[in-house]
Amino acid sequence: MTTSTGTPAGTPAVLDTTGRLLYEQAEHLRAGGPAVRVEMPGGLVAWSVSRGDVAKRLLVHPHVSKDARASWPGYRPGAHPWLTAWVDVVSMFTSDGADHKRLKDLVARAFTARRIDAMRPAVETIVTGLLDALEKLRTDAPDRPVDLRTAFSYPVPTRVICDLFGVPDDQRPGMLRVIDAILDTSASPEQAGRTRDDLFAAMHALITAKRAAPGDDMTSLLLAAQQEDGDRLSEAELVSTLILMIGAGSETAVALIDHAVVELLSHPGQLAVALGDPDRWDDVVEETLRKHPPIMHLPLRYATADIDLGEGVTLRAGDLVLIAFGAHGRDPEANPEPDRFDIDRTDRQHLAFGYGIHYCLGAPLARLEARVALPALFERFPCLRLAGERTSLSPQPSFIGNDYRELPVLLGPVG
Repeated sequence: MTTSTGTPAGTPAVLDTTGRLLYEQAEHLRAGGPAVRVEMPGGLVAWSVSRGDVAKRLLVHPHVSKDARASWPGYRPGAHPWLTAWVDVVSMFTSDGADHKRLKDLVARAFTARRIDAMRPAVETIVTGLLDALEKLRTDAPDRPVDLRTAFSYPVPTRVICDLFGVPDDQRPGMLRVIDAILDTSASPEQAGRTRDDLFAAMHALITAKRAAPGDDMTSLLLAAQQEDGDRLSEAELVSTLILMIGAGSETAVALIDHAVVELLSHPGQLAVALGDPDRWDDVVEETLRKHPPIMHLPLRYATADIDLGEGVTLRAGDLVLIAFGAHGRDPEANPEPDRFDIDRTDRQHLAFGYGIHYCLGAPLARLEARVALPALFERFPCLRLAGERTSLSPQPSFIGNDYRELPVLLGPVG
């Protein structure tokens, strides 16, 4: 007997680490029940939750924790290097209750609506500079394909977040390289171990630099918080918060821009609608988030008591829980014809930025970056097109992140 996930009954479904089966596997898992056991790298078994209503219930459930130190029986920090940035860190991302609020309040001041809106000119300046560089590439070699991810989608949010946290220019390449590597769930244990070590080294280098020369940036603000009598940060909390914010503040927006570009090039009529009505870019962004969530599965949560989900499925105290945030937007029960990209879609639903107290603080910034970058790109390069077939694009090797490795395009004729 087999289950809807294609595995023998009682056998956990092995999560695909290549990214090639990301959507297909999410559909199988959703069909399998309110929660389905899956095997992650290192042989870890968790309950995958891919139905939006169940995910929402668990994301606010009093017996579901984010704190491995308190809620994962037998937890050993560092035992699974690929999980370091998701589990072993000590930040608002891996904390509950008062600790979560304390750590979140320290960072939230940088992401108020007023501060995000005030960042628009800086984002516009970065976007304009990158488009100017693309213009020069087109002039020098008009028929040569350009990797839009490397030349545009990637540097927009990474420059914004590195500027926000005051990352020195000479540290940025190394830091971003290791941030990228965190998402690679196909990495060997040895590779993951090196990534973990490099990740902490990069953050300590940033801290050392900002202690020596503090500035008007979030890292300096967090360092100052260590000196205050109130919301004092431990060194581990400081490092972990930097990992969380710099990582989350870059990768999600890159994927959002990449997928939006591909969809708009595949649907020129909808692109024309957005170009004709600037307000419609919000619909482009939300429809992209729905159909192509930047994050599919996000490690990790823990049941602290038995939870009956119905259909014969009960989470037991101590069980690992893996929420498939990206699956809800692609659920036909939530969004009819989920594979159809449609900026006119009504009653659109998705959990691309989470739900509950752990809802992504950086969501408004990611939306702003895409909202600035996309119309500027298509207005500057109205003849932009993919350099090959859409089906030839290679996915990021991850069951966590959802992006392309590269995005080859032709910029179109000069003039």
